[in-house]
Amino acid sequence: MDIRIDEVPLAERRPKPTDESALGFGKIFSDHMFTMRWKPDKGWHDAVISKYGPIPMAPASLVLHYGQTIFEGLKAYRAKDDAINLFRPYKNFERMNASAKRLDMPPVDVEVTMQAVRTLIGLDHEWVPRSKGTSLYIRPFMFGAEPYVGLKSSSDVMMIIIIGPVGAYYPEGFNPVSLQVCEKYSRAGPGGLGAVKTAANYAASLLAEKEAKQAGYTQVLWLDAAQRKFLEEVGSMNILLKIDGKLITPALGGTILSGVTRDSVLQLAKSWGIGVEERAIAIDEVLAAHKSGKLEEMFGAGTAAVISPVATMNYKGQDYKVGSGKTGPLAQRLFDELTGIQYGLRPDPFNWIYQVRAPQKKTKTPMPSSAAV
Repeated sequence: MDIRIDEVPLAERRPKPTDESALGFGKIFSDHMFTMRWKPDKGWHDAVISKYGPIPMAPASLVLHYGQTIFEGLKAYRAKDDAINLFRPYKNFERMNASAKRLDMPPVDVEVTMQAVRTLIGLDHEWVPRSKGTSLYIRPFMFGAEPYVGLKSSSDVMMIIIIGPVGAYYPEGFNPVSLQVCEKYSRAGPGGLGAVKTAANYAASLLAEKEAKQAGYTQVLWLDAAQRKFLEEVGSMNILLKIDGKLITPALGGTILSGVTRDSVLQLAKSWGIGVEERAIAIDEVLAAHKSGKLEEMFGAGTAAVISPVATMNYKGQDYKVGSGKTGPLAQRLFDELTGIQYGLRPDPFNWIYQVRAPQKKTKTPMPSSAAV
């Protein structure tokens, strides 16, 4: 597919942040964005990279009334040789197609989306930050744009990719966070949307997240909807525990997200000779392990935070300190290894890195806008 490029004139470009220590997360966006549309008779078409800005939408667009929308999240990292590294990007777009299937939306051609990401980063490569711990967040999303107030799948779908520089996802950075086990609400039930990166999945968690923060906790740790007995995931990451020397994480059963970082952690742990178990793990088992001293570590894994150690877990009004209450050795080792691979500072034995080279400084007259790539 040809992608038209409407390059933003230099005079209209957005100011880049000068203090990379204050980037935060998800608040700053680059000059350009990618869009394309789908209709049954045309397939995907009108692929264009143009100026970041508002999206023209009808008030009756199906997404606004029935929530037919999915998204992904991945990152680009500035490597030491000024190359730009993507971490397992094909996994993200494969997962996006799985989400599209569940919400009855058209799949994307993974190679076309990768072409769009490469081109977008090439145009906005100076937005990839250079400071330690920073990266460029890439947010592809898709939604039903057909103007129709009635429950059905949209016959007009738009896909957009936006990018922007980010720092740490949590204010604590890599310092340990605190979790509150949620008993009051359910996030996802069997056969529902828990394994899908769709807005409804996350909307269901908002009130619980707010109440947890008001109580002094960073995030919610969800239990299964049926019995409120088994661990599922944290609102923005998968959960993993080290109990008696083994790394344990809830199995993928259709109610939790198949995290790319989760999968990477499990592969690394196995390669290091650490016992790995993907299975149901009850909150009572966690409490028993805590009481016996066998609960050594607990941490989250996700694209936004990479690895997030857990210092405290609150359940039924009681706080339980995990391990020493500090970052555990396995969480630290995983964080160092993953970020080392992502930034090109360590070997990449699994071939996870997809490298994008920033364009060389132009010495000739720039190509006119609207050129196809």
